[in-house]
Amino acid sequence: MDKNQLIEGAIVIAKDAAKAIKAIYLAGQYDKEIKSDNTPVTSADLAAHKIIAEGLAKLSPDIPVLSEEDTEIPLSVRSQWQRYWLVDPLDGTQEFISRSGDFAVIIALVEKNQPAMGVVYAPMTDVCYYAVKGQGAFKRQADGQTNRINSTSFKVDKLTGLRLAVSRVQKTEFLLRHFSPDLKYDLIPLGSAALKSCLIAEGGADCYMRLGPTGEWDTGATQCIVEEAGGRIANFELQPLSYNQRESFENPNFVVIGEPNLDWQDIIKA
Repeated sequence: MDKNQLIEGAIVIAKDAAKAIKAIYLAGQYDKEIKSDNTPVTSADLAAHKIIAEGLAKLSPDIPVLSEEDTEIPLSVRSQWQRYWLVDPLDGTQEFISRSGDFAVIIALVEKNQPAMGVVYAPMTDVCYYAVKGQGAFKRQADGQTNRINSTSFKVDKLTGLRLAVSRVQKTEFLLRHFSPDLKYDLIPLGSAALKSCLIAEGGADCYMRLGPTGEWDTGATQCIVEEAGGRIANFELQPLSYNQRESFENPNFVVIGEPNLDWQDIIKA
């Protein structure tokens, strides 16, 4: 099966998971637990996980699946994988719980430790962002209209400044400590980390900085989408993120940037 067939299959699976999440969200009744890492998981997360795991197994029986809700696979096994699906069934569980509507389904295909395909599907709007490495990034509306997307190229100066996608709950004073005080910043609040990254990919914001713990499943799909749109996801030293190379799945603090040719080393203060 070629990658164009795989990406369309993954989009259908993400849409099916999104429908289940949306139904639970609108009903307003779900179970919630706290996992060992002190993050919440709901029955919506688990329902989406089941749909995606079963759907991907049917779509591509030869490709293993690594999901945030099923991580008990040792590196000794994972390191043998040449490619695998990397999944966050519900990115933005806290946004689901707080009823902001800003959450997403994430499915990535990783090949040789780098994201090669990505799907981000927003259940409440039926908007889908997707990309295949080397083929560009796209946004598909609920009515099926599909357009290629590109991150914005521009010249930053003290007058225009940067548009920062930010969390609704994170203290902006703490965030802005990591940026040069010589620029102006316009803050754009949004929920899901994946949706903030996709906002960068389509040119709706210039930078998103993530402080605090995230997993590889949070960035796999969006890294492919952002890079195919012309942007970049990197750690604070502007080095690429790694996938399936450590026992831990935890990412470092990272930034998503729309225009990689700016002097980001002068803008970002680790």
